[in-house]
Amino acid sequence: MDGGNSFKIRVGLGYDVHPFQEGRDLFLGGVKIPFQKGLKGHSDGDVLIHAIADALLGASALPDIGYFFPNDDKSMEGISSVVILKRVKDLLEEKGVNIINIDSIIIAEEPKILPFRDKIIKNLSSILEIPESSLNIKATTNEKLGFIGRGEGIAVFAVALVSFQ
Repeated sequence: MDGGNSFKIRVGLGYDVHPFQEGRDLFLGGVKIPFQKGLKGHSDGDVLIHAIADALLGASALPDIGYFFPNDDKSMEGISSVVILKRVKDLLEEKGVNIINIDSIIIAEEPKILPFRDKIIKNLSSILEIPESSLNIKATTNEKLGFIGRGEGIAVFAVALVSFQ
């Protein structure tokens, strides 16, 4: 049932988490964030892009990010998550999927995200070729609870709304 519309809408949920690692740069939404540690991962560890990619893939009824970018593929070691998101965008375009909006929440004790929020939104808007008003980035702490609360890593939830013919 499509509610009388000539197009369908779907929602996708994405989640990612990475521990901090010394000696790496920190990237969130494709933006380098000044911080003493980066995130461990097969790619550059950009948890925000990974969660958004999975939300978009899920909303489009496509397999998850690990299917397209397996962490045991040596050719993808150290890949920029921006490349991943661009490929996801291409996959959506191939299926005729349009992004309506993306909402996300970054969970971290530090660094503070607010000073970088606008730059992250602008960057993601450019990569996905959607209006900045279609993106929302929020941040919260874990109130010192669990591995995030101890400052051991960052987690992100993202939800995407898409339409397709």
